[in-house]
Amino acid sequence: MVRTLILMRHGKSGHPDGVPDHERPLVARGRREAALAGDWLRATQPEIDAVLCSTSTRTRETLAATGITAPVAFEQSIYEASPHTLIELVQLTDAAVETLLLIGHSPGMPWTAWELAANRDSGPAVEMSAKFPTSALAVLEFDRPWAAADPGTGDLVRFHVPR
Repeated sequence: MVRTLILMRHGKSGHPDGVPDHERPLVARGRREAALAGDWLRATQPEIDAVLCSTSTRTRETLAATGITAPVAFEQSIYEASPHTLIELVQLTDAAVETLLLIGHSPGMPWTAWELAANRDSGPAVEMSAKFPTSALAVLEFDRPWAAADPGTGDLVRFHVPR
């Protein structure tokens, strides 16, 4: 069974005075691009079984703007997570989940996609390595259970920037 992991960076957020980083909200552009990402996800990944989302305001708002309605677990450890932490979260995913959407931050999302990808010379990997902007999505496929989703075991099949 092929397992699909979608790593999404949150939408463009603002920097309001006096608002802590964890509580920063999306700006209008962030909501619009996250909605476009949701449209793209529904067109290319019609079955998303589960979502792991950072607890930050901007990631929660990104998820809401996508319109994705799969079961969600909000995970504090995604905020400021290293690739090691994010890969561990993926490895703990229930075996019944075929497609997992993980919404987080930079640099965690691009670094994790890079770590997991075996095909770093592919077109999507080259595009992703140039820039992983807000609302961008990296789609990786694995030919193994989540528990065995180790660095270098995924195939980066798509990289999309909704604009």
